[in-house]
Amino acid sequence: MSQVLDPGAIVLEGQASSRDAAIDEAGQLLIAAQAVEPSYLASMHERETSVSTFMGNGLAIPHGTNEAKSAIRRTAISFVRYAEPIDWNGNPAEFVVGIAGAGDDHLAVLSRLAEVFTDEAQIERLRSAATTDEVLEVLDAVGA
Repeated sequence: MSQVLDPGAIVLEGQASSRDAAIDEAGQLLIAAQAVEPSYLASMHERETSVSTFMGNGLAIPHGTNEAKSAIRRTAISFVRYAEPIDWNGNPAEFVVGIAGAGDDHLAVLSRLAEVFTDEAQIERLRSAATTDEVLEVLDAVGA
């Protein structure tokens, strides 16, 4: 995952207090990492209006629409952890992972994230991570 998750795109103390603000926070990290054009953020919100990206186990994975693929410069994810879970359409999201998948890369990224977020021990490691390196270590161990 380290090839798609830049340490600068990891936030351990997210500031958002709403679903839309959390999407903005995750999307801005993708923009700052120069993985996507700024227009990709609007498509992340558009996707959320058509289908919830809450996946369970405290994880939401906002991502853009298929029409926004041209706004993706390279495959990347952002990771934001919230001390107070975000209300995601009635579900508590502790972790918001923004995804920008070039081509079909999003399927591989989703598969690897699913491995982590179906393992309670890995979720707990992410919950207690004190540094970005610890987050990278958990996510890099997936599929290894």
